[in-house]
Amino acid sequence: MKLLSAQLDPQALSIVIQAEVDFEQFERFAEPLAAVLDCDIRDRQWGADRHQWLLNFEGSPLWLHYEFYGDICWISTDNAKELDVLAFLLTLLAPHIQTT
Repeated sequence: MKLLSAQLDPQALSIVIQAEVDFEQFERFAEPLAAVLDCDIRDRQWGADRHQWLLNFEGSPLWLHYEFYGDICWISTDNAKELDVLAFLLTLLAPHIQTT
């Protein structure tokens, strides 16, 4: 898992992640990411150009998204009350961001 940056977007209730992701082997990125975040993987969905996994962090449902054509990855919640969870998860990601 190679993370290049991660940023909280409070308006979108998400963490935007820039990373090196191989769409065809998404699990090689997503499984270690879920482990770093101490999240359980509840469901895995994918299509022609998108992966969407349902994660659980201590009772909070979160979505991990990756879209191939835009090379866009993000973790989101549907509940504004979970923004503090996203902020905490961002602190877990910080040590794994590679700046070189």
